[in-house]
Amino acid sequence: MEEAEVPLENLQEHVHHSAEHSGAVWISWVALSTAILAVLAAIAGLLSGKNANEAMMNQIEASDQWSYYQAKSIKAAVLDAKMALATTSSDMDKEKTARYQEEEAQIKSEAEHKEAAAKSNFHRHEVYARGVTMFQIAIAIAAISALTRKPRFWIVSLVFGGVGCIFLLLGSIAH
Repeated sequence: MEEAEVPLENLQEHVHHSAEHSGAVWISWVALSTAILAVLAAIAGLLSGKNANEAMMNQIEASDQWSYYQAKSIKAAVLDAKMALATTSSDMDKEKTARYQEEEAQIKSEAEHKEAAAKSNFHRHEVYARGVTMFQIAIAIAAISALTRKPRFWIVSLVFGGVGCIFLLLGSIAH
């Protein structure tokens, strides 16, 4: 689940270039804020990718556990059929049946735990990905601000950056 990369390096370079060659002091603040936004976007992107990978690993492990559960269920069913067809059941077969049932419960619990972990990690991935999107939008609007020399766009950029920060925080506390 890779995030689509939006090439923002050129925008950032242009903002920094504008800051150096402009007499307006606020343009320097735009340049500084875009650099901070780019760092936050990179952090959110890494966290998003990490959680996507964790979700995938948890889901694979859950699938493995469910396969193991099915194997135990088949063994138990075969043993039950054997005991049903036999005129007498051995104590060993009864013990195996009880052990298989106990193991199935443990395996099922582990599989469900892994599935829950996968859902949690995927949810965090989505929250961080939204943060990345907000930071990228903020950087683009900051570049528009520098290009058009209109400070109001920079304020809008900071609002989007703030929303990105909220997503970054929500991702760190999401379950």
